[in-house]
Amino acid sequence: MIRSARRTAGTAALALLTALGLAGCSSADDSPARAADGSPSGTVTVFAAASLKESFTALGERFEKEHPGTEVTFNFGGSDSLAAGIVGGAPADVFAAASTTTMRTVTDEGLTAGAPATFARNRLEIATAPGNPHRIDSLEDLAAPGLKVVLCDRTVPCGAAAEKALEAGGVTFEPASYEQDVKSALTKVQLKEADAAVVYRTDVRAAGDKVDGVDFPEAAQAVNDYPIARLEDAPNASAAQAFVALVTSPEGRKVLGQAGFLAP
Repeated sequence: MIRSARRTAGTAALALLTALGLAGCSSADDSPARAADGSPSGTVTVFAAASLKESFTALGERFEKEHPGTEVTFNFGGSDSLAAGIVGGAPADVFAAASTTTMRTVTDEGLTAGAPATFARNRLEIATAPGNPHRIDSLEDLAAPGLKVVLCDRTVPCGAAAEKALEAGGVTFEPASYEQDVKSALTKVQLKEADAAVVYRTDVRAAGDKVDGVDFPEAAQAVNDYPIARLEDAPNASAAQAFVALVTSPEGRKVLGQAGFLAP
């Protein structure tokens, strides 16, 4: 059974303390590394960027089906908060980030088992209300007076990518707010609390008819690579490695491609 959680910066510290407390109370038998026949077993905990929620949830269901006796638990959120949690000691088996820069926060501490593998790429789109009532056709249109535009915080990959795209287009404006992850930015548009948001095209696709997407050429200069790695101190190393193998397999890339991700 897939379990997922979504963390914001305001709950990151509490989540970390809770996770550490649970880890200290668990017995070694709670999440066995392998079943009697040698196949992966037990719980595998995956920390993943918010933009991966739909595709990773589908892959998690497939993983559990292929490996009976396993359970995939997801923690989706801003890549920077997840990386900080891992560095701070939060127990996790796998980390999938929305940028190589964020992954480097973890690898620089020697916390990954080997070099991370790039498994997908993602590019930006402008999300608007259905029908694009403000007729936004370009990045420059976001600077129109009175338009409420939200961006991801600069510290998270979608925010860093948006900043790079805006610089490439020579566009400047004061956003209505900076959000902690891409899902939060998209939700502002869905709730009509913002007129537009610069998000990933995969999130626009996942939202279906709740938003419209506007492509813009500057997005090609701000494409993010997505790396994944098993963590060095993974409580369930064998299941972690098997999950990473699924994500990077042709089967995994097919699921990611259907969600709108680009091949690495």
